[in-house]
Amino acid sequence: MIATNLFEFQKKAVNALCDFTKSIHAKQTIIVKSPTGSGKTIMMIGYVDRVIDYMNDVAFVWLCPGKGNLEEQSHAKMRKFAPHLVSQNLDDALLGGFEPGTTTFINWERITKRDNTAIAEGDFKNLYEQIAVAKRAGTKFVVIIDEEHNNKTEKAQYVIDAFDASHIIRISATPKKVDSAEFYEIDEREVIDSGLICRAIYLNDGIVDNPEIDEGAEILIEAAEQKRRAIFEEYKARGLNVRPLVLIQFPNGEKANVDRVLQFLEDKFDYTHANGMVRVWLSNDDRKPDESETENDGQCLYILMKQAISTGWDCPRAKILVKLREGMSEQFTIQTIGRIRRMPERHHYENDLLDCCYVYTFDQQYKEGLLGNIMTSYEKRTLNLKNKCKTFTLQKEAKKDSHSHIAPREMHERIYNYMMTVFDLKEGDYKENQRRLENRNFVFGNHINFNYGQGRFVTLGEVLDSEMKTRTAKVSTSTHGIYVFRYIDELSPILGLEETEIRAILERLFKDGDRYKQKITKLTREEFYAFVINNHEYLKGIARAVSAEIVEQMELDINLVVRQEFKIPERESYKYDPNVKNEAEYLSNAYEKYTSGFVAKKVRQKSERLFEKYCERRDDIDWVYKNGDVGEQYMTLVYVTGSGKTRDFYPDYIVKKKDGSVWLIEAKGGEDYDGNSQNIDIYAPNKFKALAEYAKRRGVNWGFVRNYNDDELLFNNTQWHEELNDEHWEPIEKVF
Repeated sequence: MIATNLFEFQKKAVNALCDFTKSIHAKQTIIVKSPTGSGKTIMMIGYVDRVIDYMNDVAFVWLCPGKGNLEEQSHAKMRKFAPHLVSQNLDDALLGGFEPGTTTFINWERITKRDNTAIAEGDFKNLYEQIAVAKRAGTKFVVIIDEEHNNKTEKAQYVIDAFDASHIIRISATPKKVDSAEFYEIDEREVIDSGLICRAIYLNDGIVDNPEIDEGAEILIEAAEQKRRAIFEEYKARGLNVRPLVLIQFPNGEKANVDRVLQFLEDKFDYTHANGMVRVWLSNDDRKPDESETENDGQCLYILMKQAISTGWDCPRAKILVKLREGMSEQFTIQTIGRIRRMPERHHYENDLLDCCYVYTFDQQYKEGLLGNIMTSYEKRTLNLKNKCKTFTLQKEAKKDSHSHIAPREMHERIYNYMMTVFDLKEGDYKENQRRLENRNFVFGNHINFNYGQGRFVTLGEVLDSEMKTRTAKVSTSTHGIYVFRYIDELSPILGLEETEIRAILERLFKDGDRYKQKITKLTREEFYAFVINNHEYLKGIARAVSAEIVEQMELDINLVVRQEFKIPERESYKYDPNVKNEAEYLSNAYEKYTSGFVAKKVRQKSERLFEKYCERRDDIDWVYKNGDVGEQYMTLVYVTGSGKTRDFYPDYIVKKKDGSVWLIEAKGGEDYDGNSQNIDIYAPNKFKALAEYAKRRGVNWGFVRNYNDDELLFNNTQWHEELNDEHWEPIEKVF
């Protein structure tokens, strides 16, 4: 029995899973939250071993993420630690079926990727036929979903539904807790106490702030190298052949940044790919590490990687993570930090240097990344379309290109006029303009401000509770140019101009050195770099506001629109709140078994909830379809921004009345009791105009709805006004 070799917390987890499986009152889905490095695979093998002892009619299906060959690793571990268990892969199952007592390891991509032969018609029975054969023979299924946070797609859910499993076990370090499932959490501290993972995480240990040194990779890598050498010397003093590994993470993996770090490692430490000290784990790069590098005595000392190493990658000698910034807000994740938390010999050494792991970063977003992994209390459920809605069609329109039709000179004038008006600036008075912008929280000078964390933290929760420090670095036009380019590039999709055109506009507005009359400040080159970096969020807000300005002379060029037939998807997954009280079915909805749980506060904004409830009360509504937000399968039309850029627009609802009329409805935030607008869509006026023009071309009805106070819904399809007290906003009962 493999259970005899489990740690105590692992035995407790296996016992809990078995109790859920045995109980006739347990829910179908069991969610297990297990920290990275806690031995999820071994625990699940122990669970399978136990269940087979008392259930002789069960076949196990073990689903793993496509990347990293995790299903092969898990399969290999079962053969190694439980050779008495019968295991197979997908090809075996397609040929021989799903026999009771077997465990079938399946890579998600084999069964969800488009045009995959695993589920195509062929000379052998496909996956779904083999499932049906097993069910007719009385075989029950238990589905294990490893790294359950991945592959939460409609296709994946369709495969899971096909097994009609008696129990579904979802296991991950970052699951979402839902009331419709059993939940078991492995205490992070128990895993720490077992010695499997590090006692604590040190953040930026040994970093000393120096504002005259730029915030680039060098200061972080030097601190990481000092720590790596100290750890190595301590291992060596104990007679251990362990070579600590440093992971350097590039959010985007841009070649210029990677090459710069490679050159620094070579110049400073003589670490190169040629001498085996460095490996590069990026796409289209032949310098990747091989399996030998995961061993404790692996040769390389540094692995350069992109956003995250493949799921399931296990290298316990990895002790240090350097997370670089590339001018973006890419996030840390619990999964990423988990790569350096494992202990190389599965026990602690009673030495803080060896028993901890180390993270070096000036990324201001690492807390947000961890917060993004905190569990939410809604789930997604898949519904089937009603037969009467399957024949409905409508012509949808999508943008053919997204280029702006406004010249850079005109865009410069618009931004200038906007800032002069909104911030009450003075023409030609550059010092006074700087003072007024500073009063509105714009930052000036030749230094860049960064927030970063520092300290020793036992659990990831403690990292979230830590205070941030502020670091000021003197701007370097060579080092920080990459950030300026990237922040300017973020404005490109908003304004519809090329990066070089936007940079020229910003320089003419804020930088000294030309005679352009419409100028706001006169900054040196260094001050301009710092201005763009420190104020990039403000600049994006200005760009959005200018882009959102409605321009009546700008009409949609219908020749730049792609027309296609739209049909309502036959299966759709919607967010669902399992905690809703007195759940009732919405018979007016286009999908079967659509209930008030899909219209709850946690999953719908107020105007949408009010509109769906209003339609449900009406007796002249044939059906209501809630459109998706993004994706080729949904209904779209095209609107034009204030910069002349075309964008796709997904109306919230399609409604068909019993008289045959079709309505397109967009729901926006309304007003609170104090009259403050809750509409956060700055492009609402543009979409209002676009929906009116589309409805006229296609002969359908349309309207915008917004909530007023708690329970009133107002309707408008005449003229856009932000203020709901305007006469064009009428009670919905009068119009729709």
